[in-house]
Amino acid sequence: MLRPAVLGLSLWALLHLGTGAPLCLSQQLRMKGDYVLGGLFPLGEAEEAGLGSRTRPSSPVCTRFSSNGLLWALAMKMAVEEINNRSDLLPGLRLGHDLFDTCSEPVVAMKPSLMFLAKADSRDIAAYCNYTQYQPRVLAVIGPHSSELAVVTGKFFGFFLMPQVSYGASMELLSARETFPSFFRTVPSDRVQLTAAAELLQEFGWNWVAALGSDDEYGRQGLSIFSALAAARGICIAHEGLVPLPRANSPLLGKVQEVLHQVNQSSVQVVLLFASVRAAHALFSYSISSKLSRKVWVASEAWLTSDLVMGLPGMAQVGTVLGFLQRGAQLHKFSQYVKTRLALAADPVFCAALGEREQGLEEDVVGRRCPQCDCITLQNVSAGLNHHQTFSVYAAVYSVAQALHNTLQCNASGCPMRDPVKPWQLLENMYNLTFHAGGLMLRFNSNGNVDMEYDLKLWVWQGPVPELHDVGRFNGSLWVDSLKIRWHTSNNQMPVSQCSRQCQEGQVRRVKGFHSCCYDCVDCKAGSYRKSPDDLACTFCSQEEWSPERSTRCFRRRLRFLAWGEPAVLLLLLLLGLALGLVLAALGLFIRHRDSPLVQASGGPLACFGLVCLGLVCLSVLLFPGQPSPARCLAQQPSSHLPLTGCLSTLILQAAEIFVESELPLSWADRLSGCLRGPGAWLVVLLAMLVEAALCAWYLVAFPPEVVTDWRMLPTEALVHCRARSWVSFGLVHATNATLAFLCFLGTFLVQSRPGRYNRARGLTFAMLAYFITWVSFVPLLANVQVVLRPAVQMGALLLCVLGILAAFHLPRCYLLVRQPELNTPEFFLGRGPGDARDRNDGDTGNQGKHE
Repeated sequence: MLRPAVLGLSLWALLHLGTGAPLCLSQQLRMKGDYVLGGLFPLGEAEEAGLGSRTRPSSPVCTRFSSNGLLWALAMKMAVEEINNRSDLLPGLRLGHDLFDTCSEPVVAMKPSLMFLAKADSRDIAAYCNYTQYQPRVLAVIGPHSSELAVVTGKFFGFFLMPQVSYGASMELLSARETFPSFFRTVPSDRVQLTAAAELLQEFGWNWVAALGSDDEYGRQGLSIFSALAAARGICIAHEGLVPLPRANSPLLGKVQEVLHQVNQSSVQVVLLFASVRAAHALFSYSISSKLSRKVWVASEAWLTSDLVMGLPGMAQVGTVLGFLQRGAQLHKFSQYVKTRLALAADPVFCAALGEREQGLEEDVVGRRCPQCDCITLQNVSAGLNHHQTFSVYAAVYSVAQALHNTLQCNASGCPMRDPVKPWQLLENMYNLTFHAGGLMLRFNSNGNVDMEYDLKLWVWQGPVPELHDVGRFNGSLWVDSLKIRWHTSNNQMPVSQCSRQCQEGQVRRVKGFHSCCYDCVDCKAGSYRKSPDDLACTFCSQEEWSPERSTRCFRRRLRFLAWGEPAVLLLLLLLGLALGLVLAALGLFIRHRDSPLVQASGGPLACFGLVCLGLVCLSVLLFPGQPSPARCLAQQPSSHLPLTGCLSTLILQAAEIFVESELPLSWADRLSGCLRGPGAWLVVLLAMLVEAALCAWYLVAFPPEVVTDWRMLPTEALVHCRARSWVSFGLVHATNATLAFLCFLGTFLVQSRPGRYNRARGLTFAMLAYFITWVSFVPLLANVQVVLRPAVQMGALLLCVLGILAAFHLPRCYLLVRQPELNTPEFFLGRGPGDARDRNDGDTGNQGKHE
């Protein structure tokens, strides 16, 4: 039944408005009730000249109308009327409201603030020592909309502990409970918005930006917070400045020019502008007139939706505008409510009754509260019907109503507490309050703030005023739909705002100048890596790890040693098989022909023992390949040198016998030859091996070789090897064998063989030469070859030494045994023919004749 009447009234009102008759909308800004809520709204704006020329404490004239301020006031009125019509919230009570214009000026906002604190039904404020029982005209205040005004009114209301709920003041300073004990707000603080802005810059890789703020508390504190957030995220502020607020007869244009020219002449492509509406208007006015280059503007909530800024001629040429707006619930009934209020304001009967019923005591002081509101049409305010702060006003009213409901201990049947509630009593129930508004559940935290999500908005130009399109959101973490963003660049490419190019993988930044974002890219060398993209120095790998050049991680080192499958080892094993096969073949032949003159001339059992020792030398090389262990390291040298000593000791007996037979008189030769062939020969072998064993024992006890893992020798592997702790002691282990070989060489080098006899000295001489050539070559090769190949060098030296002795001494005898057995006679090998004694005697006689 009501809707047709309202529609008829709206149609009549629209026809009536066309005649130009004034409305009575300003009279609807006051409504009586059991508890009255004060409201501070920017219904108008003061002319700049009026503010600069004030010489007396008179109120400025607010001539410019603000449609958003009126709509916010109507949102508060709608919320109050909704609460009055509900039975579950403040049942049996009626809320009233008293709404005033702040003119967006602190000096104007103070007058209604004083009226709010006047005694009920009066306009006087008395001075008391104690205001506990003081009952002001209003119970709580909704507003103001800006941080600049809230800083002034917040301290004023805080003295009286009157609850104040702002729907737009977001400055972080207002969260300080010590300074603003009664301040609350239904918008998040600037820190949340600036955190979202910093993450937006980080999302697009913009680390070289300009940060501008209005020259007021709002802008200065915003820049301070952003500077800290940017520094924590590696974002450098190339230029930082304050945009002065426009004042009449004030030469501040030069400061705006200076700030903008600094930004325009640099490589900065992104500007964060955290400023109030008037400062943003002044900045963009000059920017447009000077035709400065286009930028990406990250807007603060204060000016992102401002009609004053959005309606500037040429605003579409400033570039791309992005900003965050809080997300609230949609007030679907608000548009119809505004139409109804405008319709009622055009009804003379309604206006007459309203004037008689709602006339206030302060009318003679402030006059008509909003003269401009009485000369508007629906078209004037339609653009702001869906403004995001409308819900914040609506929620602010519901927060006070819920706190009052809790204070009065209301239930479904009513409110038992009948004593009038004082503002300070209401304040006790405002802290950590949970309330519902528009289907959302909200809660004041300990600082009086609410947590709400933000929408990322983009200005899209499809007419004289841009539209706001959603391109992302922020609810503690940022999400951006980049495909929806239209950039101002010619090819719609995302602008790049960086002082230096991004370093590639494996490069770190070397900062130049004062900004960490201006740097040279330096490659990380092998053995180091880039831990994170923001590193200024390469991180070294641990000794167990390695990395190539320009790496972003380290790799585990693989153990490196002389493995069985390596080509060098396989070749040496083939050589081992050859040497061991020859040794076994020679040993077999010698054992088979053990009673033959050739074997007897070669030493008989001693020759077989020497071949067994050569076989053990061959087998000892098997200790060198594979992963080293302490037992392997200890056994390598004794297992190879002791058998070699046994072999050489048998050969030196052969050399001694040859020397005695060739160079000494027959009487001495027969006597000594018997000693060199009897049990005394085994004593010499045993003595030599005992000396070598003693040296090896001393070497192992005093300077035991150890297993060492070298992490730096090889670039990508960990070298595991046996390290000799003393090269002198290592050399002494070779001393016995070298001495035996040297004596053997001396004993056979100058000996001349008799005609028709086998030249045993020549084989020994060449065998010792092979020994010396092998080990003399071994020393420089071992010193210069890679450590990982040193075991292979020792294996090769041992096998070549064995092959040299075999080739020079044993194999020729084996050849005679197999191919020329007719030479295997005592005369050819042992010198025991009939002429042998005669030749020796003749030689002795000749010698005596010479002596005579």
